[in-house]
Amino acid sequence: MKVPSHYYDEIFDFKGQWDMPSSCGLKIRSVDGVTYVIVIELYQENPGTSVTYAGQSLAEQICACKGLDLEKIVYWECNPDTNSKLSFYDEEYFEVDFHADLQHRYRRLTEEEVKRVLS
Repeated sequence: MKVPSHYYDEIFDFKGQWDMPSSCGLKIRSVDGVTYVIVIELYQENPGTSVTYAGQSLAEQICACKGLDLEKIVYWECNPDTNSKLSFYDEEYFEVDFHADLQHRYRRLTEEEVKRVLS
């Protein structure tokens, strides 16, 4: 189940849980003065930790590598559509707030919100 390359601009290698070599798709967009860091789950193409389980550590690694300030970005996770019959693999985007409690950390984005940033 290969993730279509239009979801990402580059593959970003990172240290996952227990320093396990891991990778994700990555897009960085600037819209109206706001920097969006969008990580894409690669499923079977990722040898290690998923983007969700890497969480803030992944965001910190991206910011350090790209010269961004973690406090000044909007961080999104994407579960891409892989054309599977399983609804688990349907496209979804979530905004992640690392300062929120677990119940409020993830907010599913609307199609309009995603289009505004990615169009």
